[in-house]
Amino acid sequence: MTFLLASVTPVCIFLFIIYWRDTELEPIALLAKCFIGGFVAYGIALVIELIIGIYTKETNNHFTYSFYNSFINAAIPEEGAKFFILYRLIWKPKDSNFDQNYDGIVYAVFISMGLALIENITYIIKGGMSVAVLRTVLTVPTHGLFAVQMGYFLSKAKFDKLENQPLNLLKSCLVPILFHGLFDFALMYAEKERHSTALVALLSIMFCAIVLLLWSLGIKEINAMLIRDKTVVKNKPITFPKEND
Repeated sequence: MTFLLASVTPVCIFLFIIYWRDTELEPIALLAKCFIGGFVAYGIALVIELIIGIYTKETNNHFTYSFYNSFINAAIPEEGAKFFILYRLIWKPKDSNFDQNYDGIVYAVFISMGLALIENITYIIKGGMSVAVLRTVLTVPTHGLFAVQMGYFLSKAKFDKLENQPLNLLKSCLVPILFHGLFDFALMYAEKERHSTALVALLSIMFCAIVLLLWSLGIKEINAMLIRDKTVVKNKPITFPKEND
């Protein structure tokens, strides 16, 4: 029960923060579908990772090992699977509920947190409470921030100039992959080179810079989309009620 609570709590907190900021709350049924879609994304990513593992050769080169496992065996399958679910559930049906700039972020985060929940449960059962603390403070929020990037560019693809749509859709998939890969690479390579003090220090600086950049961009992009939605609601200017005399 303790492990389950440790797995669920950080996911619920992040979801609540993102959901609460929405100016027009999304349908619960659709959000539930997105969250469950995150379970499906986890399954897709796991199958891809297992297939990749069959054809992966062992290497003693720590840089190659870390890069390969960070990007090819983690970031690309996971973020690619999340984007696929987001695309199928939200973009392709041209869902009428996707009518605000902030909505893309909400949907992407719900999918990402679905995947993060399953991943949390598996890691915490194996690693115990020390892993739970680390994932609560670091891993779950960064999964959410990867999703903010994905949703931000998905919304730009929908609401910005049509000629920019293919590029923004591509960014919606590739930018989270880049951040996820760099995040994992810094941790993995530092672990492999833990006896090299200088390299570990450099990788630690890189890791902190990635986390700070993710938070900075995430907050900036969330606020930017919320400002857009407050300025224009369903293509009509906001009108404020007159004060009573």
